[in-house]
Amino acid sequence: MVVRGARHPQRFLVRDVAIDPAVALAPMEGVTDLAFRRLIRGIGGPGLTYTEFIPSREAALCKTLPVRFDPDERPIALQIFGRDPALMATAAERLEDQGASIIDINMGCPSKKVCANSGGSALMKEPDHAIAIVRAVVAAVKNVPVTVKMRSGFDASCRNAPELAWRCQEEGAQTVTIHWRTRADLYKGVRNIDKIAEAVDRLSIPVIGNGDIFTVEDAARMFDETGCAGVMVGRGAIRNPWLPRQIAQFLRGEPVREPTMQERHQAVLAYFDHLAEAYPEHRGLNGRKKMFVRHTCQALDDGDVLKRTALPAKTNEELLAALDEYFSERSVSQPHS
Repeated sequence: MVVRGARHPQRFLVRDVAIDPAVALAPMEGVTDLAFRRLIRGIGGPGLTYTEFIPSREAALCKTLPVRFDPDERPIALQIFGRDPALMATAAERLEDQGASIIDINMGCPSKKVCANSGGSALMKEPDHAIAIVRAVVAAVKNVPVTVKMRSGFDASCRNAPELAWRCQEEGAQTVTIHWRTRADLYKGVRNIDKIAEAVDRLSIPVIGNGDIFTVEDAARMFDETGCAGVMVGRGAIRNPWLPRQIAQFLRGEPVREPTMQERHQAVLAYFDHLAEAYPEHRGLNGRKKMFVRHTCQALDDGDVLKRTALPAKTNEELLAALDEYFSERSVSQPHS
């Protein structure tokens, strides 16, 4: 039995892979690409990063694997989704050969497209089939651990995460991540971490707690209320790329430092540079840049000012000028820490 309120863990093991600090960057479609992960790693904090989810059919059958990561990005989990156990197994085998530190099975994605094909969180409605996938992937992967990410259930009538997580463990999964929402909740719902806590009590492998971790206090609360081995940060890291580092500082007992306005400005520019470097031929980068600025605004007291000047920009030059004006005016009055 886990004692709630125990000292927060600084690290944990996924079989023989050390996750230090005990903070993971969540897989997020359209977000956690190579450029965004480079930004987060440059700032520091996560002990584990995840790629965006990878369709098992593409990973199994395409000549070129649909994933990119840096040679020094370690440990990294490559997450696959799908319904066919054989395709999932082949995809996992190829991605292991590609250099994955961990193969993760997606049972948590709530998107209509994925669930319509009975992948992602739709698998939680078919636990026997979900376990057949875990069994096939574990059998196919030779040298790296297999993990599973899920929600608390498919809907309020099917909150079966503790039972499904236990069955995953019995088939050889080495860690389970549980988001407190159900698939039906999508990105809303009333916070209820009971199924994460139940899984922690029942399983002998690490359980990672996930869902609405936007502050260090949110992370501490997840640890305290569930006894989880680690926390996973998703949208909170888009809004505040320093959050994984701040949680890591908290876990080590160090002062938690807020970024200066100058550092925030530098981070936005660094992300733009990472985008240009990672996707030099991509024509829609301005849209990706504005998406990042929109999230950045949520962390600023007067972010609406930046939103009004930056988001209407029609060219990269106009966007950079709006950023420079906003941050320069505020950096002058803010002392450096």
